[in-house]
Amino acid sequence: MPKNIAVLTSGGDAPGMNACIRAVVRTAIYKGIKVYGVERGYQGLIEGLFTPMDSHSVSNIIQRGGTIIKTARCKEFETPEGRRLAFENLQMQQIDGVIAIGGNGTYAGANQFYKEYSFLIIGAPGTIDNDLYGTDYTIGYDTAINTALDAIDKIRDTADSFDRTFFVEVMGRDSGFIALDVGLAGGAEAILIPELHNELDHLINVLQSGWGRKKGSQLIIVAEGDEEGGVYEVVKKIKKQIPSLDSRMVVLGHIQRGGSPTARDRVLASRVGATAVTALIEGKENIAVGIVNDTLSYVSLEDAIHIKKPINEGLLQLAGMLST
Repeated sequence: MPKNIAVLTSGGDAPGMNACIRAVVRTAIYKGIKVYGVERGYQGLIEGLFTPMDSHSVSNIIQRGGTIIKTARCKEFETPEGRRLAFENLQMQQIDGVIAIGGNGTYAGANQFYKEYSFLIIGAPGTIDNDLYGTDYTIGYDTAINTALDAIDKIRDTADSFDRTFFVEVMGRDSGFIALDVGLAGGAEAILIPELHNELDHLINVLQSGWGRKKGSQLIIVAEGDEEGGVYEVVKKIKKQIPSLDSRMVVLGHIQRGGSPTARDRVLASRVGATAVTALIEGKENIAVGIVNDTLSYVSLEDAIHIKKPINEGLLQLAGMLST
């Protein structure tokens, strides 16, 4: 039974991180374990930014976006010296285990730290990208796609009013999960994602086919990591072949990361956070908590990092069929 544990959030923030922190803190207290919040992720481990947390520390945060213990991207933790300082600080605070909430980069740091020090560390999937292997959904994803969809619905109104083609860029540096879901839900005519290749010719055919069917407005969703480039590069390439294209570009950007988490994200975060504490109590090593078919499960950090989570080809085909 660990006596002291710590929780941190690292990398990009995601709606629901606070709900996960709350679940970790209150589950630990319920189990008789002292818990510390580490400010600014792995940077806080290196700098020794440990704050004791009690039940009151996490009152009235379940509905808040962002993360109350802050986050950061820490290059120093990528070095052996940085990880050594982090380990020494954990020993000084007599911390028995850490719960790291974040995405692929957070998991990679945790995995390397475990390899060097065999320190108990559990990953909790906190990223809007939904790109972590071993879990059907990640904390923040549901909120992000609903935020993006709300904006896209408004853009569609303007597109219809002016009979224009709108290109909307959503987040997804290495994956197209957000683009695929909001494209399907928003009735987009085409969706460009990193998992697909040579999409430009197909997109031009889609646009021309729509005009042939007297479609006044068209909506194209572009994942920021698409191989053709972001939305500006995509439109630039298309205009070389269709100079008369009347289009507008919108980059939704970090609006997708903020806001009050949906009920689904709050429940997911609460379940994952509580289970992460249980995993530490049971002495599980180098794993991440996930949810598969609505059942909580574990996956090794090694697999979560290195196995590519597949896109749902059926959803992509459905989106194409329904846009005709």
